[in-house]
Amino acid sequence: MAQRRLLQVPGSWSVARLAPDAEIPAWAACAPLGSDLAGGFVSITRTREELSIVAPSALMPPEVRAERGFSLLRLAGTIPFSETGVLKSLLDPLADEGISILAIATFDTDYLLVRSDDLGRAAAAFARAGIVTE
Repeated sequence: MAQRRLLQVPGSWSVARLAPDAEIPAWAACAPLGSDLAGGFVSITRTREELSIVAPSALMPPEVRAERGFSLLRLAGTIPFSETGVLKSLLDPLADEGISILAIATFDTDYLLVRSDDLGRAAAAFARAGIVTE
């Protein structure tokens, strides 16, 4: 297995919870992905229980029910679907330190949201595990 590298996506991130039948709000659907504001990442997930949106805190209106104050880390490179244990290799060092995360997978790679207050501890835990953070 190649050495893992995590890249910090600039900005502050929030996770919103809306009703499962809610419309996708304009602030999420129209996020300017090429701009510094969006940082190139918005995640919209609908289940029977909720509509969950991860977006830059600057996009999220203050009245929206959300957990705020996250940092976003992106696993560098593309992960083949046949590769196993990738997420586990990232989560184990954090679990050992008692650091909570929210993981999001895309077609190409994995993302981790870590409370910004825990970012320094997370980087140290990754370093001990041989995972580079940039």
